[in-house]
Amino acid sequence: MRKIATITLIAAASAMLAGCGSTGIMGRDRPDEFAVQRQAPLVVPPAFNLVPPSAGAPRPAEGTASQQALEALFGGPAPRSAVETSLLNRAGSADPGIRTAVGDPQTNTVNKGRMTQDIVAAPQGDGANAQAVIPG
Repeated sequence: MRKIATITLIAAASAMLAGCGSTGIMGRDRPDEFAVQRQAPLVVPPAFNLVPPSAGAPRPAEGTASQQALEALFGGPAPRSAVETSLLNRAGSADPGIRTAVGDPQTNTVNKGRMTQDIVAAPQGDGANAQAVIPG
């Protein structure tokens, strides 16, 4: 038993020592992490004319962070197509009090089902405590 333990210990030590060799285990090639990319030299730009901001001046960035993100994602406002413009012109503008009229119990509406009734009858709020429930 002692002989088997000694042979196992020597074999394990040999395998670990073989991993330290330059050719790796079983002669496997591995990439040289230092030869992947050559480092470019640092270059100072020729026209580095930045002016420090004055105290109390507004930041040069336009809009809020969310507006900048939306513009970066969707490319800002795009011109409307002729079809879209025609459709919007035919639809006209909405009545300013349309939301109040729709929420009024005396308004005649088409029954769109229980879920729509639940949405319309939901209490007003800022949505901080809102919950979504998927009926099953």
